[in-house]
Amino acid sequence: MKSFSYFLFVMALAFQACSQTPKSTKPMDQLPTSESEWKAKLSEEEFYILRQKGTERPYTGKFLMHNEQGYYTCRGCGTRLFKSDSKFDSHCGWPSFDKEIKAGVIKETADLTLGMRRIEITCAKCGGHLGHVFDDGPTETGLRYCVNSVSLGFEKQ
Repeated sequence: MKSFSYFLFVMALAFQACSQTPKSTKPMDQLPTSESEWKAKLSEEEFYILRQKGTERPYTGKFLMHNEQGYYTCRGCGTRLFKSDSKFDSHCGWPSFDKEIKAGVIKETADLTLGMRRIEITCAKCGGHLGHVFDDGPTETGLRYCVNSVSLGFEKQ
């Protein structure tokens, strides 16, 4: 009887897990309008980075060594930000790109925190913090968009 009860318990958990829908990075028509709505939509780490301008530890992000072909999207709203062919290894500890997918999808703002002068990059659609852009890139653009993996989703090509 105990083994049958255990079997039913395991099956109930399996069905519950299968019925949960994964978080999508496809574009959303309606974005959250309050921080409490953002908290409900995002994981704790995503909320910390996207909404509170946090930073993940260097060399820990899932997209640092990612090499699939496709599109890197905003984790907050699903907007396509970068194409995989703009990604390069900058040895800085975060995924790096040399250009946005099209003009206007990324907003740049002066960031004077931590005693440094940097340019913060955010998603133009939802305002989610992505990272920073620097003018020391090795390609013809001369740019290095240094982005937190937690801020990104990915769509295979």
